[in-house]
Amino acid sequence: MALMTGAQYIESLRKLNTRVYMFGEKIENWVDHPMIRPSINCVAMTYELAQDPQYEDLMTAKSHLTGEKINRFSNIHQSTEDLKNKVKMQRLLGQKTASCFQRCVGMDAFNAVYSTTFEIDEKYGTDYFERFKKFLIMVQNEDLVVDGAMTDPKGDRSRAPHAQDDPDLFLRVKEVREDGIVVRGAKCHQTGSINSHWHIVMPTIAMGEDDKDYAVCFACPSDAEGLFMVYGRQSCDTRKLEEGGGMDVGNPKFGGQEALVVFDDVFIPNEYVFMNGEYDFAGMLVERFAGFHRQSYGGCKVGVGDVVIGAAALAAEYNGVEKASAVKDKLIEMTHLNETLYSCGIACSAEGHPTKSGSYIIDLLLANVCKQNITRFPYEIVRLAEDIAGGLMVTMPSNVDFNSDLVVGREGETIGDFCHKFFVGNGKCDTMDRMKVFRFLENICLGAAAVGYRTESLHGAGSPQAQRIMIQRQGNIQGKKQLVKDIVGIEE
Repeated sequence: MALMTGAQYIESLRKLNTRVYMFGEKIENWVDHPMIRPSINCVAMTYELAQDPQYEDLMTAKSHLTGEKINRFSNIHQSTEDLKNKVKMQRLLGQKTASCFQRCVGMDAFNAVYSTTFEIDEKYGTDYFERFKKFLIMVQNEDLVVDGAMTDPKGDRSRAPHAQDDPDLFLRVKEVREDGIVVRGAKCHQTGSINSHWHIVMPTIAMGEDDKDYAVCFACPSDAEGLFMVYGRQSCDTRKLEEGGGMDVGNPKFGGQEALVVFDDVFIPNEYVFMNGEYDFAGMLVERFAGFHRQSYGGCKVGVGDVVIGAAALAAEYNGVEKASAVKDKLIEMTHLNETLYSCGIACSAEGHPTKSGSYIIDLLLANVCKQNITRFPYEIVRLAEDIAGGLMVTMPSNVDFNSDLVVGREGETIGDFCHKFFVGNGKCDTMDRMKVFRFLENICLGAAAVGYRTESLHGAGSPQAQRIMIQRQGNIQGKKQLVKDIVGIEE
Protein backbone atom coordinates (compact mmCIF):
# COMPACT_ATOMS: atom_id res chain seq x y z
CA MET A 1 0.00 0.00 0.00
CA ALA A 2 1.24 3.51 -0.83
CA LEU A 3 1.75 6.14 1.87
CA MET A 4 -1.56 7.58 3.03
CA THR A 5 -2.50 11.23 2.68
CA GLY A 6 -3.73 13.23 5.63
CA ALA A 7 -7.32 12.92 4.39
CA GLN A 8 -6.98 9.16 4.00
CA TYR A 9 -5.62 8.90 7.54
CA ILE A 10 -8.62 10.78 8.94
CA GLU A 11 -11.01 8.57 6.99
CA SER A 12 -9.21 5.46 8.26
CA LEU A 13 -10.05 6.50 11.83
CA ARG A 14 -13.75 6.48 11.01
CA LYS A 15 -13.52 2.74 10.34
CA LEU A 16 -12.43 2.04 13.92
CA ASN A 17 -14.83 1.20 16.74
CA THR A 18 -12.67 2.95 19.32
CA ARG A 19 -14.53 3.61 22.58
CA VAL A 20 -13.94 7.17 23.78
CA TYR A 21 -15.49 8.82 26.85
CA MET A 22 -15.46 12.49 27.83
CA PHE A 23 -17.30 14.40 30.55
CA GLY A 24 -19.08 11.22 31.59
CA GLU A 25 -20.47 10.42 28.15
CA LYS A 26 -19.50 8.18 25.26
CA ILE A 27 -18.37 10.21 22.24
CA GLU A 28 -19.87 8.56 19.19
CA ASN A 29 -18.22 10.75 16.53
CA TRP A 30 -14.89 11.45 18.17
CA VAL A 31 -13.17 12.08 14.82
CA ASP A 32 -15.10 15.33 14.34
CA HIS A 33 -15.43 16.36 17.98
CA PRO A 34 -14.14 19.95 18.28
CA MET A 35 -11.97 19.15 21.31
CA ILE A 36 -10.37 16.08 19.69
CA ARG A 37 -10.13 17.09 16.04
CA PRO A 38 -7.18 19.51 16.47
CA SER A 39 -5.04 16.61 17.70
CA ILE A 40 -6.10 14.54 14.70
CA ASN A 41 -5.10 17.43 12.44
CA CYS A 42 -1.61 17.29 13.96
CA VAL A 43 -1.23 13.60 13.14
CA ALA A 44 -2.59 14.25 9.66
CA MET A 45 0.27 16.71 9.14
CA THR A 46 2.75 13.83 9.55
CA TYR A 47 1.07 12.26 6.52
CA GLU A 48 0.76 15.47 4.51
CA LEU A 49 4.43 16.41 4.80
CA ALA A 50 5.44 12.88 3.77
CA GLN A 51 3.63 13.55 0.47
CA ASP A 52 5.51 16.81 -0.12
CA PRO A 53 8.70 16.40 -2.26
CA GLN A 54 10.25 19.29 -0.34
CA TYR A 55 10.28 17.24 2.86
CA GLU A 56 10.56 13.70 1.47
CA ASP A 57 14.09 13.05 2.74
CA LEU A 58 13.10 13.93 6.30
CA MET A 59 9.60 12.48 6.40
CA THR A 60 10.21 9.14 4.69
CA ALA A 61 12.78 6.34 4.77
CA LYS A 62 13.48 3.02 3.07
CA SER A 63 12.38 0.06 5.15
CA HIS A 64 15.27 -2.27 5.92
CA LEU A 65 12.68 -5.06 6.21
CA THR A 66 10.87 -4.68 2.87
CA GLY A 67 12.92 -2.22 0.84
CA GLU A 68 9.78 -0.09 0.39
CA LYS A 69 9.37 3.63 1.01
CA ILE A 70 7.76 4.21 4.42
CA ASN A 71 6.88 7.05 6.73
CA ARG A 72 9.86 7.75 8.99
CA PHE A 73 7.61 7.33 12.01
CA SER A 74 7.59 3.55 11.36
CA ASN A 75 11.32 3.32 10.60
CA ILE A 76 13.94 1.33 12.52
CA HIS A 77 17.07 3.49 12.72
CA GLN A 78 19.90 2.02 10.66
CA SER A 79 22.54 4.72 11.13
CA THR A 80 23.41 7.90 12.98
CA GLU A 81 22.07 9.72 9.92
CA ASP A 82 18.68 8.13 10.61
CA LEU A 83 18.88 9.29 14.21
CA LYS A 84 19.69 12.87 13.19
CA ASN A 85 16.98 12.94 10.53
CA LYS A 86 14.47 11.86 13.15
CA VAL A 87 15.28 14.95 15.25
CA LYS A 88 15.18 17.22 12.19
CA MET A 89 11.80 15.78 11.20
CA GLN A 90 10.42 16.42 14.68
CA ARG A 91 11.62 20.02 14.64
CA LEU A 92 9.92 20.54 11.27
CA LEU A 93 6.61 19.17 12.54
CA GLY A 94 6.82 21.30 15.67
CA GLN A 95 7.26 24.34 13.44
CA LYS A 96 4.29 23.36 11.27
CA THR A 97 1.82 22.59 14.09
CA ALA A 98 3.08 24.47 17.18
CA SER A 99 1.85 21.42 19.04
CA CYS A 100 2.48 17.77 19.86
CA PHE A 101 2.00 15.66 16.74
CA GLN A 102 1.74 12.48 18.80
CA ARG A 103 3.54 9.84 16.72
CA CYS A 104 6.94 10.01 18.42
CA VAL A 105 5.98 7.65 21.24
CA GLY A 106 5.12 4.85 18.82
CA MET A 107 8.28 5.40 16.79
CA ASP A 108 10.42 5.28 19.93
CA ALA A 109 8.58 2.16 21.12
CA PHE A 110 9.28 0.42 17.78
CA ASN A 111 13.00 0.98 18.10
CA ALA A 112 13.18 0.00 21.77
CA VAL A 113 11.14 -3.19 21.28
CA TYR A 114 13.05 -4.15 18.12
CA SER A 115 16.46 -4.27 19.78
CA THR A 116 15.22 -5.62 23.12
CA THR A 117 13.27 -8.56 21.65
CA PHE A 118 16.37 -9.56 19.70
CA GLU A 119 18.32 -9.86 22.96
CA ILE A 120 15.49 -11.65 24.78
CA ASP A 121 15.45 -14.26 22.02
CA GLU A 122 19.24 -14.53 22.19
CA LYS A 123 19.04 -15.48 25.88
CA TYR A 124 15.83 -17.51 26.06
CA GLY A 125 15.34 -18.90 22.55
CA THR A 126 11.94 -17.21 22.20
CA ASP A 127 10.59 -15.92 18.90
CA TYR A 128 9.55 -12.40 19.97
CA PHE A 129 11.85 -10.71 17.46
CA GLU A 130 10.27 -12.45 14.48
CA ARG A 131 6.78 -11.73 15.82
CA PHE A 132 7.61 -8.07 16.20
CA LYS A 133 9.13 -7.81 12.73
CA LYS A 134 5.95 -9.25 11.18
CA PHE A 135 3.86 -6.75 13.14
CA LEU A 136 6.11 -3.87 12.10
CA ILE A 137 5.96 -4.87 8.42
CA MET A 138 2.16 -4.72 8.65
CA VAL A 139 2.38 -1.25 10.22
CA GLN A 140 4.77 -0.06 7.52
CA ASN A 141 2.79 -1.53 4.64
CA GLU A 142 -0.52 -0.10 5.86
CA ASP A 143 1.04 3.21 7.00
CA LEU A 144 -0.54 3.00 10.45
CA VAL A 145 -0.26 5.13 13.58
CA VAL A 146 0.72 3.13 16.66
CA ASP A 147 0.59 4.59 20.15
CA GLY A 148 3.41 3.69 22.50
CA ALA A 149 1.96 2.99 25.96
CA MET A 150 4.34 2.81 28.91
CA THR A 151 3.12 4.83 31.92
CA ASP A 152 1.10 2.89 34.50
CA PRO A 153 -1.06 4.50 37.20
CA LYS A 154 1.52 3.19 39.74
CA GLY A 155 -0.57 3.71 42.92
CA ASP A 156 1.81 3.82 45.89
CA ARG A 157 5.11 4.76 44.27
CA SER A 158 7.07 3.28 47.16
CA ARG A 159 5.80 -0.23 46.35
CA ALA A 160 6.66 -2.61 43.53
CA PRO A 161 3.89 -3.66 41.14
CA HIS A 162 3.17 -6.96 42.91
CA ALA A 163 2.99 -5.22 46.30
CA GLN A 164 0.19 -2.79 45.46
CA ASP A 165 -3.11 -3.12 47.34
CA ASP A 166 -4.84 -3.19 43.97
CA PRO A 167 -2.94 -5.49 41.57
CA ASP A 168 -4.35 -3.61 38.54
CA LEU A 169 -2.43 -0.38 39.24
CA PHE A 170 0.30 -1.76 36.98
CA LEU A 171 -0.86 -3.46 33.78
CA ARG A 172 -0.51 -7.22 34.15
CA VAL A 173 -1.11 -10.60 32.59
CA LYS A 174 -4.25 -11.92 34.26
CA GLU A 175 -4.45 -15.18 32.35
CA VAL A 176 -2.24 -17.23 30.03
CA ARG A 177 -4.01 -19.24 27.35
CA GLU A 178 -2.65 -21.59 24.72
CA ASP A 179 -3.33 -19.04 22.00
CA GLY A 180 -2.48 -15.84 23.87
CA ILE A 181 -2.80 -13.83 27.06
CA VAL A 182 -5.49 -11.77 28.81
CA VAL A 183 -4.30 -8.42 30.22
CA ARG A 184 -5.83 -6.10 32.78
CA GLY A 185 -4.86 -2.63 33.95
CA ALA A 186 -4.41 0.81 32.43
CA LYS A 187 -1.94 3.20 30.87
CA CYS A 188 -2.14 6.89 31.83
CA HIS A 189 -1.41 10.19 30.07
CA GLN A 190 -1.30 8.43 26.71
CA THR A 191 -0.42 10.93 24.01
CA GLY A 192 -2.23 10.29 20.75
CA SER A 193 -3.93 7.14 21.99
CA ILE A 194 -7.35 8.03 20.62
CA ASN A 195 -5.91 8.91 17.21
CA SER A 196 -3.94 5.67 16.79
CA HIS A 197 -4.85 2.54 14.87
CA TRP A 198 -2.92 0.28 17.25
CA HIS A 199 -1.23 0.37 20.65
CA ILE A 200 2.07 -1.16 21.64
CA VAL A 201 2.27 -1.66 25.40
CA MET A 202 5.49 -1.84 27.43
CA PRO A 203 6.36 -2.22 31.13
CA THR A 204 6.94 1.06 32.94
CA ILE A 205 9.83 0.22 35.30
CA ALA A 206 12.60 -2.31 35.87
CA MET A 207 11.21 -5.38 37.64
CA GLY A 208 12.15 -8.33 39.81
CA GLU A 209 10.99 -11.93 39.71
CA ASP A 210 7.96 -11.21 41.89
CA ASP A 211 6.76 -8.78 39.20
CA LYS A 212 7.01 -11.19 36.27
CA ASP A 213 3.25 -10.97 35.56
CA TYR A 214 3.79 -7.27 34.92
CA ALA A 215 6.76 -7.76 32.59
CA VAL A 216 4.67 -7.78 29.45
CA CYS A 217 4.94 -6.15 26.04
CA PHE A 218 2.35 -6.54 23.30
CA ALA A 219 0.43 -4.87 20.47
CA CYS A 220 -3.33 -4.59 20.09
CA PRO A 221 -5.82 -2.64 17.96
CA SER A 222 -7.19 0.54 19.50
CA ASP A 223 -10.71 -0.84 19.19
CA ALA A 224 -9.95 -4.23 20.77
CA GLU A 225 -12.74 -5.68 22.87
CA GLY A 226 -12.34 -4.58 26.47
CA LEU A 227 -10.21 -1.53 25.63
CA PHE A 228 -11.59 1.98 26.10
CA MET A 229 -10.27 5.50 26.67
CA VAL A 230 -11.20 8.44 28.89
CA TYR A 231 -10.17 11.76 27.35
CA GLY A 232 -7.87 13.87 29.50
CA ARG A 233 -8.97 17.48 29.62
CA GLN A 234 -6.64 20.46 29.36
CA SER A 235 -6.63 24.05 30.52
CA CYS A 236 -9.04 26.24 28.49
CA ASP A 237 -10.07 23.20 26.42
CA THR A 238 -13.79 24.01 26.34
CA ARG A 239 -13.04 27.20 24.41
CA LYS A 240 -13.09 24.90 21.38
CA LEU A 241 -16.77 24.26 22.11
CA GLU A 242 -17.78 27.91 22.37
CA GLU A 243 -19.88 29.39 19.60
CA GLY A 244 -17.95 32.34 18.20
CA GLY A 245 -14.81 31.33 20.10
CA GLY A 246 -12.63 32.23 17.14
CA MET A 247 -9.26 33.56 18.21
CA ASP A 248 -9.89 32.62 21.86
CA VAL A 249 -8.91 29.03 20.99
CA GLY A 250 -5.33 30.24 20.44
CA ASN A 251 -4.09 27.66 17.95
CA PRO A 252 -6.93 27.61 15.41
CA LYS A 253 -6.21 24.21 13.83
CA PHE A 254 -3.81 22.07 15.85
CA GLY A 255 -3.58 20.64 19.36
CA GLY A 256 -2.45 17.70 21.46
CA GLN A 257 -4.37 14.97 23.25
CA GLU A 258 -3.90 12.55 26.13
CA ALA A 259 -6.14 9.86 27.58
CA LEU A 260 -6.47 7.17 30.21
CA VAL A 261 -6.41 3.85 28.33
CA VAL A 262 -8.16 1.02 30.19
CA PHE A 263 -7.51 -2.65 29.43
CA ASP A 264 -10.52 -4.43 30.93
CA ASP A 265 -9.51 -8.07 30.33
CA VAL A 266 -8.25 -7.67 26.78
CA PHE A 267 -7.22 -10.81 24.89
CA ILE A 268 -3.88 -10.60 23.04
CA PRO A 269 -3.06 -13.37 20.51
CA ASN A 270 0.42 -14.86 20.78
CA GLU A 271 1.51 -13.31 17.49
CA TYR A 272 1.30 -9.85 19.09
CA VAL A 273 3.04 -10.74 22.37
CA PHE A 274 6.68 -9.55 22.48
CA MET A 275 7.53 -10.09 26.17
CA ASN A 276 5.77 -12.27 28.71
CA GLY A 277 7.47 -12.75 32.05
CA GLU A 278 11.07 -11.99 31.03
CA TYR A 279 11.34 -9.52 33.93
CA ASP A 280 15.11 -9.22 33.62
CA PHE A 281 14.64 -7.39 30.29
CA ALA A 282 11.98 -4.95 31.51
CA GLY A 283 14.66 -2.49 32.62
CA MET A 284 16.43 -2.65 29.26
CA LEU A 285 13.21 -1.96 27.38
CA VAL A 286 12.31 0.96 29.64
CA GLU A 287 15.81 2.42 29.47
CA ARG A 288 16.01 2.22 25.68
CA PHE A 289 12.53 3.59 25.13
CA ALA A 290 13.18 6.43 27.56
CA GLY A 291 16.47 7.23 25.81
CA PHE A 292 14.83 7.39 22.39
CA HIS A 293 11.96 9.48 23.70
CA ARG A 294 14.25 11.89 25.52
CA GLN A 295 16.13 12.35 22.26
CA SER A 296 12.79 13.17 20.59
CA TYR A 297 12.30 16.23 22.77
CA GLY A 298 15.41 17.77 21.26
CA GLY A 299 13.40 18.03 18.04
CA CYS A 300 9.70 18.47 18.73
CA LYS A 301 10.00 20.98 21.58
CA VAL A 302 12.57 22.93 19.58
CA GLY A 303 10.17 23.24 16.65
CA VAL A 304 7.44 24.55 18.93
CA GLY A 305 10.05 26.82 20.51
CA ASP A 306 10.74 28.31 17.08
CA VAL A 307 7.07 29.25 16.86
CA VAL A 308 7.03 30.70 20.39
CA ILE A 309 10.01 32.89 19.51
CA GLY A 310 8.28 34.01 16.33
CA ALA A 311 5.08 34.86 18.21
CA ALA A 312 7.04 36.83 20.83
CA ALA A 313 8.81 38.75 18.08
CA LEU A 314 5.47 39.53 16.41
CA ALA A 315 4.01 40.66 19.73
CA ALA A 316 6.97 42.99 20.22
CA GLU A 317 6.49 44.42 16.72
CA TYR A 318 2.75 44.92 17.19
CA ASN A 319 3.42 46.55 20.57
CA GLY A 320 5.88 48.92 18.91
CA VAL A 321 8.89 47.83 21.00
CA GLU A 322 10.75 45.58 18.56
CA LYS A 323 13.72 47.97 18.48
CA ALA A 324 14.13 48.15 22.26
CA SER A 325 17.47 46.65 23.32
CA ALA A 326 15.87 44.79 26.24
CA VAL A 327 13.40 43.09 23.89
CA LYS A 328 16.14 42.17 21.43
CA ASP A 329 18.15 40.66 24.27
CA LYS A 330 15.19 38.53 25.39
CA LEU A 331 14.72 37.18 21.86
CA ILE A 332 18.44 36.41 21.67
CA GLU A 333 18.23 34.48 24.95
CA MET A 334 15.18 32.54 23.77
CA THR A 335 16.99 31.61 20.57
CA HIS A 336 20.13 30.61 22.47
CA LEU A 337 18.16 28.31 24.78
CA ASN A 338 16.21 26.77 21.92
CA GLU A 339 19.27 26.04 19.79
CA THR A 340 21.03 24.56 22.83
CA LEU A 341 18.19 22.05 23.11
CA TYR A 342 18.50 21.22 19.41
CA SER A 343 22.26 20.77 19.79
CA CYS A 344 21.63 18.16 22.49
CA GLY A 345 19.20 16.27 20.27
CA ILE A 346 21.67 16.22 17.39
CA ALA A 347 24.62 15.36 19.64
CA CYS A 348 23.05 12.25 21.19
CA SER A 349 22.09 11.17 17.65
CA ALA A 350 25.54 11.75 16.16
CA GLU A 351 27.08 9.72 18.99
CA GLY A 352 24.70 6.80 18.44
CA HIS A 353 25.86 3.22 17.94
CA PRO A 354 24.48 -0.13 16.74
CA THR A 355 22.77 -2.59 19.08
CA LYS A 356 23.12 -6.36 18.80
CA SER A 357 20.10 -6.39 16.48
CA GLY A 358 21.88 -4.06 14.05
CA SER A 359 19.53 -1.13 14.71
CA TYR A 360 21.03 2.10 16.03
CA ILE A 361 20.49 3.60 19.46
CA ILE A 362 21.37 7.08 20.70
CA ASP A 363 24.05 7.91 23.25
CA LEU A 364 22.01 7.40 26.41
CA LEU A 365 23.95 9.87 28.55
CA LEU A 366 23.55 12.70 26.06
CA ALA A 367 19.88 11.83 25.47
CA ASN A 368 19.22 12.20 29.18
CA VAL A 369 21.18 15.45 29.27
CA CYS A 370 18.99 16.62 26.38
CA LYS A 371 15.78 15.88 28.27
CA GLN A 372 17.13 17.36 31.53
CA ASN A 373 17.61 20.66 29.69
CA ILE A 374 14.12 20.30 28.20
CA THR A 375 12.71 20.25 31.74
CA ARG A 376 14.12 23.76 32.26
CA PHE A 377 14.69 25.81 29.13
CA PRO A 378 11.11 25.88 27.76
CA TYR A 379 9.97 27.35 31.07
CA GLU A 380 12.39 30.23 30.62
CA ILE A 381 11.42 30.58 26.96
CA VAL A 382 7.71 30.96 27.80
CA ARG A 383 8.54 33.31 30.70
CA LEU A 384 10.39 35.59 28.31
CA ALA A 385 7.58 35.31 25.76
CA GLU A 386 5.04 36.36 28.39
CA ASP A 387 7.34 39.19 29.43
CA ILE A 388 7.53 40.51 25.87
CA ALA A 389 3.81 40.11 25.13
CA GLY A 390 2.59 41.86 28.26
CA GLY A 391 -0.38 41.33 30.55
CA LEU A 392 -2.97 41.78 27.81
CA MET A 393 -2.16 38.20 26.82
CA VAL A 394 -4.30 37.02 29.75
CA THR A 395 -6.70 39.94 30.34
CA MET A 396 -8.08 40.79 26.90
CA PRO A 397 -11.82 40.56 26.17
CA SER A 398 -13.29 37.64 24.24
CA ASN A 399 -13.56 37.18 20.51
CA VAL A 400 -17.32 37.73 20.86
CA ASP A 401 -16.72 41.14 22.45
CA PHE A 402 -14.40 42.23 19.66
CA ASN A 403 -17.13 41.34 17.17
CA SER A 404 -20.07 42.62 19.21
CA ASP A 405 -22.45 45.13 17.63
CA LEU A 406 -24.17 45.94 20.94
CA VAL A 407 -24.40 49.73 21.16
CA VAL A 408 -23.11 51.08 24.47
CA GLY A 409 -21.47 54.42 23.63
CA ARG A 410 -23.00 57.89 23.73
CA GLU A 411 -22.20 58.36 20.06
CA GLY A 412 -23.46 54.97 18.97
CA GLU A 413 -20.24 53.02 19.50
CA THR A 414 -20.52 49.27 20.00
CA ILE A 415 -18.62 47.05 22.41
CA GLY A 416 -16.60 45.92 19.42
CA ASP A 417 -15.77 49.52 18.51
CA PHE A 418 -14.37 50.18 21.97
CA CYS A 419 -12.37 46.96 22.02
CA HIS A 420 -10.77 47.81 18.67
CA LYS A 421 -10.17 51.42 19.74
CA PHE A 422 -8.45 50.74 23.05
CA PHE A 423 -6.46 47.66 22.09
CA VAL A 424 -4.81 49.14 19.02
CA GLY A 425 -1.07 48.52 18.93
CA ASN A 426 1.56 50.26 16.84
CA GLY A 427 -1.07 51.63 14.48
CA LYS A 428 0.35 49.67 11.55
CA CYS A 429 -1.14 46.26 12.36
CA ASP A 430 -4.75 45.19 12.47
CA THR A 431 -6.01 45.08 16.06
CA MET A 432 -7.43 41.58 15.61
CA ASP A 433 -4.11 40.31 14.29
CA ARG A 434 -2.46 41.61 17.44
CA MET A 435 -5.05 39.87 19.60
CA LYS A 436 -4.62 36.60 17.66
CA VAL A 437 -0.91 36.59 18.50
CA PHE A 438 -1.64 37.21 22.19
CA ARG A 439 -4.21 34.41 22.34
CA PHE A 440 -1.79 32.12 20.52
CA LEU A 441 0.90 32.83 23.11
CA GLU A 442 -1.59 32.36 25.94
CA ASN A 443 -2.51 28.98 24.50
CA ILE A 444 1.10 27.80 24.28
CA CYS A 445 2.29 29.30 27.57
CA LEU A 446 -0.75 28.64 29.78
CA GLY A 447 -3.60 26.95 27.92
CA ALA A 448 -4.28 23.65 26.20
CA ALA A 449 -1.08 23.79 24.13
CA ALA A 450 0.96 24.20 27.32
CA VAL A 451 0.30 20.50 27.91
CA GLY A 452 2.25 19.75 24.74
CA TYR A 453 5.01 22.29 25.34
CA ARG A 454 5.56 23.64 28.83
CA THR A 455 4.15 20.93 31.11
CA GLU A 456 5.07 18.06 28.81
CA SER A 457 8.62 19.41 28.75
CA LEU A 458 8.77 18.68 32.46
CA HIS A 459 6.98 15.34 32.74
CA GLY A 460 7.04 13.81 29.26
CA ALA A 461 9.51 10.90 28.86
CA GLY A 462 9.98 10.90 32.62
CA SER A 463 10.19 13.66 35.21
CA PRO A 464 13.51 15.46 35.89
CA GLN A 465 14.69 13.02 38.56
CA ALA A 466 14.38 10.11 36.12
CA GLN A 467 16.95 11.74 33.86
CA ARG A 468 19.22 12.59 36.79
CA ILE A 469 19.25 8.94 37.82
CA MET A 470 20.28 7.94 34.29
CA ILE A 471 22.91 10.70 34.13
CA GLN A 472 24.36 9.36 37.38
CA ARG A 473 24.45 5.81 35.95
CA GLN A 474 25.93 6.83 32.62
CA GLY A 475 28.22 9.62 33.85
CA ASN A 476 31.21 7.35 34.61
CA ILE A 477 32.34 9.17 37.75
CA GLN A 478 34.87 6.41 38.51
CA GLY A 479 36.44 6.91 35.10
CA LYS A 480 36.68 10.65 35.69
CA LYS A 481 38.36 10.05 39.05
CA GLN A 482 40.88 7.80 37.32
CA LEU A 483 41.73 10.62 34.91
CA VAL A 484 42.90 12.68 37.87
CA LYS A 485 44.84 9.80 39.36
CA ASP A 486 46.64 9.22 36.07
CA ILE A 487 47.56 12.89 35.72
CA VAL A 488 48.80 13.47 39.26
CA GLY A 489 50.38 10.05 39.70
CA ILE A 490 48.16 8.32 42.25
CA GLU A 491 48.60 4.53 42.17
CA GLU A 492 46.22 2.03 43.77
